[in-house]
Amino acid sequence: MQILVVGGGAREHTLLWKLSQSAERPRLYCAPGNAGTALLAENVPLRADDVAGLTNWAADQAIDLTIVGPEAPLVAGLADALAARGLAVFGPTRAAAQIEASKSWAKDLLVRHGIPTARAVVADDPAVARRHLDAFGLPVVVKADGLAAGKGVTVATTRAEAEAAVDACLVARVFGEAGRRVLIEECLVGPELSVLTFADGETVVPMVPACDYKRVGDGDTGPNTGGMGAYAPPALATPALRQRVEREILRPTLAALAAEGRPYRGVLYAGLMLTADGPKVLEFNCRFGDPETQVVLPLLDSDLVGIAQAVARGELRSADVRWAPGAACGVVLAAGGYPGEYATGQPISGLDAVPPDVLVFHAGTRAEGGRVLTAGGRVLTVAAAGPNLAAAQQRVYEAVDGIRFEGRHYRHDIAARELSNGRNGSAPQAAGPRASVER
Repeated sequence: MQILVVGGGAREHTLLWKLSQSAERPRLYCAPGNAGTALLAENVPLRADDVAGLTNWAADQAIDLTIVGPEAPLVAGLADALAARGLAVFGPTRAAAQIEASKSWAKDLLVRHGIPTARAVVADDPAVARRHLDAFGLPVVVKADGLAAGKGVTVATTRAEAEAAVDACLVARVFGEAGRRVLIEECLVGPELSVLTFADGETVVPMVPACDYKRVGDGDTGPNTGGMGAYAPPALATPALRQRVEREILRPTLAALAAEGRPYRGVLYAGLMLTADGPKVLEFNCRFGDPETQVVLPLLDSDLVGIAQAVARGELRSADVRWAPGAACGVVLAAGGYPGEYATGQPISGLDAVPPDVLVFHAGTRAEGGRVLTAGGRVLTVAAAGPNLAAAQQRVYEAVDGIRFEGRHYRHDIAARELSNGRNGSAPQAAGPRASVER
């Protein structure tokens, strides 16, 4: 069979790595791909947001399944276009992808259906937005309404910070159309958790939960990024908590989307805050998370091809979804200056010396003249699985030390908070495959 993976980051490299292990032995393609994906698949020179180009190419090549990595092509309707040509696709329709495309729309959906989330108001006028700040106190969260590559959220601890975040969106238009409206939201308190779930319209099968790190600097300092690392699973993600998240958030959200004529197939990503009142939704994404995918899929003990086909066909209830014991850790190596301005074209050394039990997933890379060069802000994710989190973390940082490029920087504290609490990261796993059906 032939599978096309759309995207060019570490998430897509991870997907291809897992797909390549399938007993189906699929022929793999990636559009546009990077230097790492080229080792597993044939890179196709089409942009991830080229809906017409990708659809025509997939039809011409008789692609059996397309798996869409990034959110932008889903929001642009790639899944709809592929389905209209009779092609199987793993990823939600444009209507269902609205759950990430508009935070205000997603917030209204949650409120309408009684799904726990933070209190918020929406504004498109800077003066109105500033007045709304008075009703929330400090700290307060300011979010760009649309797609902002994970960088449109500010947790403001001072009034000046909050107003600056409002002005960045509504006055300076830093995020373009994505910041045409803002959400002013109460700041929830508690540990954060990322829960990704396979969904086929009525059945949900959650993955191993993960924790990611958005801020660029150690100790959660500096500006937000698209993600600087992750680990899975955290010890706080007990079987009881996972069942509660599934019962109170995942299944009701899938049912809400179906009830409003937007059945959801693909991966639904729930960013949660574990508050004193229970888990609440911070945000939804309409696709695999990055960098969470790089630590979740190494723990998947089943054939991803079979799962993806089951999702696309609406047959997830009968899919084999199993998870390996242990834990995984991933650290992002970023270009100098990221998440601000950064240079590209820096040679990367040390990739050939990475031990076989350590995974290097390429994000912003390209191959030229026999060398691998940097080509983006987040350059690589170095990941490893182990019997426990301490072992996985140690293997990752040992490997990170040997990979070099000019300006390289990374966080030194991925998973440190988990380990400092005396946990080894081996959270109890759910017993065997389990599917939940919302009727």
